Amino acid sequence: MKEKVLVVDDDKSIRNLIEVYLKNDGYEVFNACNGQEALESLESNEPDLIILDIMMPILDGVATCIKIREKYTMPIIFLSAKGEEIDKIQGLTVGADDYITKPFGSMEVLARVKAQLRRYKKFTYMPTSKNIIEIEDLIINIDTHEVTVRGVNIKLTPKEFDILECLARNKGSVFTIEKLYETVWKESFAVSDTSIAVHITNLRQKIEIDSKNPQYIKTVWGVGYKI
Repeated sequence: MKEKVLVVDDDKSIRNLIEVYLKNDGYEVFNACNGQEALESLESNEPDLIILDIMMPILDGVATCIKIREKYTMPIIFLSAKGEEIDKIQGLTVGADDYITKPFGSMEVLARVKAQLRRYKKFTYMPTSKNIIEIEDLIINIDTHEVTVRGVNIKLTPKEFDILECLARNKGSVFTIEKLYETVWKESFAVSDTSIAVHITNLRQKIEIDSKNPQYIKTVWGVGYKI
């Protein structure tokens, strides 16, 4: 069965270009020209991944991403003509898993799509087993991609789950930002990249009682993070 990708952009030429890239690589592609159309398509077509432009009429990408994350956990890759760091931070904060800046090439689009789908399927479709990590009131089920804290089910994005699993599997070990990034993203770390800090902030807000005084994800100042 073909994997399905929803491409959302108000620029028809961009949508068509990405559609050609994806279809030539064997994906089934659906299109939407704004956030409202994307939400409607999401209900009927159930995509495995979403490529979502930020600047759109009616409902922009950030607002759309927030709406999607209320119900769904499939990977979301933000697409934007802007290259400023603040845009990337905003995108990751509301639940995006990756970010592509226009202009882009076919190799970059396909590489990022494949990487996100590979990580997502790893946790969504694994056979059932007793692959569970328990740390005090934090329970991570690797097979079902579920996390509960103090008995409450917590919704995490695929990237947040990857980071939490990495730290939990290595409880007590300190991961530098560079090591954590390269372990989770499987690519070289750029010194200016703030992705890890943004995702750690999001995780703390979701699993900690007091995100400013965390019980689980500790900062080792000048070094990195650990559980």
